[in-house]
Amino acid sequence: MGFMERQVVRGFIDGALSVLGVVIGASNAEISIVISAGIGGGIANAISNAFGAFSAEMVEEEIKLSEVEKSMLLDLRKTEIYKEIRKKVMLRGIIDGTSTAFGSFLPVFPFILSLIVGYSVNLALALSVGLTATSLFIIGVYYGIVSKRNILISGAKMGLMGVVTAIATFAIERGLRLI
Repeated sequence: MGFMERQVVRGFIDGALSVLGVVIGASNAEISIVISAGIGGGIANAISNAFGAFSAEMVEEEIKLSEVEKSMLLDLRKTEIYKEIRKKVMLRGIIDGTSTAFGSFLPVFPFILSLIVGYSVNLALALSVGLTATSLFIIGVYYGIVSKRNILISGAKMGLMGVVTAIATFAIERGLRLI
C-alpha cells in the first residue's frame, strides 16, 4: 500500500471513529443537534487533520531538503525541486483532510436520513454504528488482500474498532445520564 493510500485509509478511519463518538455522545439530544454536532466535529477534524498532515509533512520535507542543501552547499528553496516538494505536501494535506471528512460523514448519514424518512433516533444510532463498523470491516478486508493475510480476520479486527469505539462512547454517554 502506497503512502497516499495509507493517508486515505488513516483519515477515513479517524473521521469515522471520532464522529461516531460524537453522534453517540450527542444521541440523547434532538436529532438536529446530533447532526450539527456530527457535521461540526467532522469538519473540525478534517481541517485539523489537513493542517496537521501539512505541517508534519512540511517539517519532514524541510529536514530532508536541508540535508541535501548542506551536502550540495546550495539553497534550493527557489528551485523547481522546492516547488514540487510544496505541491506534494499540499496534496498530502488535502488528501488527509478530505478522507477524514468523507469518513466523518458516514456516522452522521443515518441521522440525516432519519429526518427525511422519519425513523427514530435509536434506529439512526444503530444504523450509524452498523454503517461505521461495516465500512471499517471493508477496509480491513482490503488490508487483508493487500497484505496477503486472512481477509475475514483483517476485516473483523477493523470492524471491531468501530464496535469498541461505540461501546466506550455509549458507556460514557449512559454514565453521564446517571449524574
